[in-house]
Amino acid sequence: MAVSGGSGYRHPPDMIFSVKGMTGVAGMTGVDGSGAVLLETGRLRLRRFTEADADALTELDSDPEVMRYLTGGRPTPADVVRGELLPRLLAGYDRCPGLGRWAAVDRATETFLGWFALDAPAAAQPGMQAELGYRLRRAAWGRGLATEGSRALLRYAFATVGLARVWAQTMAVNTPSRRVMEKAGLRYVRTFHLDWDDPIEGTEHGEVEYELLRAEWTAREAG
Repeated sequence: MAVSGGSGYRHPPDMIFSVKGMTGVAGMTGVDGSGAVLLETGRLRLRRFTEADADALTELDSDPEVMRYLTGGRPTPADVVRGELLPRLLAGYDRCPGLGRWAAVDRATETFLGWFALDAPAAAQPGMQAELGYRLRRAAWGRGLATEGSRALLRYAFATVGLARVWAQTMAVNTPSRRVMEKAGLRYVRTFHLDWDDPIEGTEHGEVEYELLRAEWTAREAG
């Protein structure tokens, strides 16, 4: 599910490489591989999260506008970030190799901008598909960074990981995030409705799903 400026998740629930348009980076910031860089684009560096990113994640989720389409603007408490969210995120790198959530850093300033993700669904066949996600600080909105990072991850998903399908979901009323999905190359699939214990404004309009198949991506690249 998405927020303004990016797709987060509103669910009831060290692959280093080099491909066209992106640069793989071999350096790591930690002996255990923590902080390993996944990829770089013209303006972004995507790297693994580390425990040192707890404050940055807490700050990201404390902006009511960033959380608007996720929680109605309520922040994620710092103790939840440190005790639940970040440990689960770090464990995910080993649980689903090649997939996960990566910190997005400005290449020029090293400023933390937010994150991008390819998350494996619990019910899907392993290695076949993943959900695209992104959440950026408000200061990074309106600069095309969400589209830039999403396109890079799609290339990584299909050309390196070999996924068959990547999809993304957001609230139907989240126009900014839907626009990013479309610019990144995903196409609209459906509108659906879920039952929420704590529905937020706009829930009555439902959720939307977009997708891109590897065959479609490959055809576009060839053309």
